[in-house]
Formats: sequence, structure tokens, C-alpha cells
Amino acid sequence: MKKGYLAAFFAVATGFVLAIVLCVQALYLPQAVFASSENKMKIVLDAGHGGMDGGVTGQTTGIKESDINLSITLALGDILTDMGFAVAYTRKTQAGLYDTATKGFKNRDMQKRRQIIQAEKPDLLVSIHQNFYPSKTTRGGQVFYEKGAKDGKTFALCVQKRLNALYAQQGAKARNAMSAEYFILECSPVPSVLVECGFLSSQKDEQLLSNAAFRKRLAGVIAAGITDFFAGISA
Repeated sequence: MKKGYLAAFFAVATGFVLAIVLCVQALYLPQAVFASSENKMKIVLDAGHGGMDGGVTGQTTGIKESDINLSITLALGDILTDMGFAVAYTRKTQAGLYDTATKGFKNRDMQKRRQIIQAEKPDLLVSIHQNFYPSKTTRGGQVFYEKGAKDGKTFALCVQKRLNALYAQQGAKARNAMSAEYFILECSPVPSVLVECGFLSSQKDEQLLSNAAFRKRLAGVIAAGITDFFAGISA
């Protein structure tokens, strides 16, 4: 009999603790995660480059920026979807967004991205890229936002903080979020960031970015920066 009472007691206690945990999560996670399917917050993810435009290239492995961008973008999309956000993409394959590989294809590619973004009417925009710099010792992730965009800056700071924490574990110094005049940041009035996830000019960063597990970690910290932003504006 005592064993039966103990089992019942622990079952009730476990259920009570679980209920408390779920309540705490509901209080502190962004409302977007718990929104109904009709009212989900929408995030457009833009994997930079693609097709003929491979972006920058790793000096040791020869890995293309466009492929890394796509890998991180798709992983980020999966995470955000699981969290309850609606996710749209400018591209989900290795192909570019131009119609034909003729003169002016880059401009057509960028215009198509803008069309997709504006048609989706997102709440946030995240563009994924990789960096390159003459100095091979320059490392880490860096986030850019449109100059004068207050919410964009706040969003960038949230993601930058998370990136700095990740790269600190890899021996890289913290970087600062900065304003910039990038076409993609001007495609929508919503908070928008361009995330340079690392430097392919750095052998250490290149090794990290070539690793699928690290790319998933990058996707995770960017997602965390997104939830930090929503939590901050809803506080």
C-alpha cells in the first residue's frame, strides 16, 4: 500500500512541476511561438548568392559561400518553424534567382529577392552571408542593419550578442553590429539584418563553417537572437 501511495504522490508531483515549467516558458518566450496558425509571425530568410554567383570561397577547402549560406538558412528555417513561426525563403536550392545566366543576371537576382520579400509581407527579414577580409586573422560573426533603422539596430544587437558568445568559445574576439547600405536591407520596412556568419578568409573560421554541426549551432544562435528581439519588444 505504501508503495502505491508513493507512486501516486510522485506522479502528481511530477505533473505539477511540469505544469509550472510550461507556464514559465509561456511567460518568457515570445508570443509568436504560441500564436495560432492564422496569426503566426512571419520571417523571410534570404540565403545570399546562388547559382553562378557563389560569393566568396574558402581558401583551404574551396567551399563556396552560397552553399554555406543555404545550409545555415535551411537549418534556421527548421528551427523557427518548430518554434511556431511562419517561414518563407528567397531561395531553397543551390540555384540563383535570375532567369537566364546572361549579362545583368546579378541585378535580376536581387530584384527577384525584393519581389519575394515584398510579396511575403514579413515581420522580420534575415539575410545569411559569409565574410572575407584581407587580414587572415580577422574572425567571427558580424551583423549589419540599415542605417537609421531603430528596430533594425535593436534586432542586430540581439543577434550580435548571441554570435559573440558562440565565437568566444572558439577563441574569437567580440565584434560590433554595424549599419550598412546593403540592397537587401532596403527591401522591406520591417526590422532586417544581414548576418555575416564568419570569415572564409580565416582558416579557423573556414574550418568551423565547413562543419555541418557548427552551421547548425550558428542557426541556433541566430534563432535565439530572434527570440531575444521579440521578447524585448513585447516586455
